[in-house]
Amino acid sequence: MQLPIQAPTRRKRLAVGLLAALLTLAACGTEKAGEPGAGSRSAPAGDSGSVQPAADLTGVRWSVDSVTVDGKRTDAPAGAYVEIDGKGRASGRYGCNQFTARARIDGHTVTVEPELTTQIGCPPDVQHFESLLADALSGKLTAAVEKRTLTLTTAKGDTIALTARRPVPLAGTDWRVTTLATGSTASSVPAGTEDRARITFGRDGTVHGTLGCNTFRGTAKVSGSAIAFGTLAVTRKMCPDPEMRLERAVRAVLDGTTTTFGIDRRTLTLTTKDGARGLGARAADRNS
Repeated sequence: MQLPIQAPTRRKRLAVGLLAALLTLAACGTEKAGEPGAGSRSAPAGDSGSVQPAADLTGVRWSVDSVTVDGKRTDAPAGAYVEIDGKGRASGRYGCNQFTARARIDGHTVTVEPELTTQIGCPPDVQHFESLLADALSGKLTAAVEKRTLTLTTAKGDTIALTARRPVPLAGTDWRVTTLATGSTASSVPAGTEDRARITFGRDGTVHGTLGCNTFRGTAKVSGSAIAFGTLAVTRKMCPDPEMRLERAVRAVLDGTTTTFGIDRRTLTLTTKDGARGLGARAADRNS
């Protein structure tokens, strides 16, 4: 069904709504420990190896590596991270629960005052780590930023080890389609088709992958935040309904269209120029 798009203003509203919906769905539960992320900066200033002031930890997505309490190190589960902006706000994920806090920076000292935490039931080992991290990430902490690592030390001498993660590039990344959108409404891919649609952009202006059932190859000219896709060359295999529904939706975004794109941490969004269709994809783990 064709959407009643009548003016550039309408198209802009659709595109903005679609992007927001895709980012909300695609970002849920996709990060893992050790993954790159993209804040306003990819790594702290002073990457030369000298210890930097605590202010250099803002605007970076810090993946939590471990917490050491009373001399005992506990490795972080997948997904634990911390971000601090330049306005005194901190947010992140302890393990499976998310949190927000106030964060005041003064030289090499960071004072964290937790505010809100979600209440998701976690496996016992993750819950144990969450308790350790939540207790350590509170009060006055001494921050040491060196190269791409951050160490936060409590008054008791317990430590939190973190690493800055670099943005994921568009080209060369194995993107797995996770969400589909029409207008401002986004939903997950059909049940049973997870990881079936995959997209890889080449550095030579090509694109290839799997639509859900059939493989494809074509051209993708990147200009700023826009991608102009050529007509795709697609195989002609028939597959069960869920795969074909996924394929039709993905092909509608990629085949001979012009899209805008955005990358937030490890999430890619593609939105057609008229804002009518789009998709969200996550960067695959290196070992998957």
